Amino acid sequence: DIKGRFAFVPVSNKQVNFKLCKVVRKFLGPNKVPYMVTHDARTLRFVDPKIKVNDTIRVNLQTGAIVDHYRLHQGNVCLLTNGNNKGRVGTVTNIVAKPGKIDVVTLTDVNGKRFTTRLANVFAIGNGDKPEIKLPK
Repeated sequence: DIKGRFAFVPVSNKQVNFKLCKVVRKFLGPNKVPYMVTHDARTLRFVDPKIKVNDTIRVNLQTGAIVDHYRLHQGNVCLLTNGNNKGRVGTVTNIVAKPGKIDVVTLTDVNGKRFTTRLANVFAIGNGDKPEIKLPK
């Protein structure tokens, strides 16, 4: 919830079959095969070159295939996973890349309040302002 506490949310049968995973690392392996590692230690081979680090992928749990991906850029809805704003959901309004330092993301929630956090704390959960997962109220 908004105070950073874990809250159970009932999900529909449609949402049971997929999982959202944040891309943590992307590299070329042996024989120049592209690999990608997610936040839950999944290693995927032969990934779409459009998917970048910090993007979120939607993985089908039965087949393990990538169904969709959500870019981390302005206008997309995101969930914060760490920091003082843990559990807050907002729309990305600005991303400031500081080479050699910590990248900062500015978000705006549904009440119009703006807050900033580190790029590593942000998890994209949908395109535009429509989240792909059910959120607690």
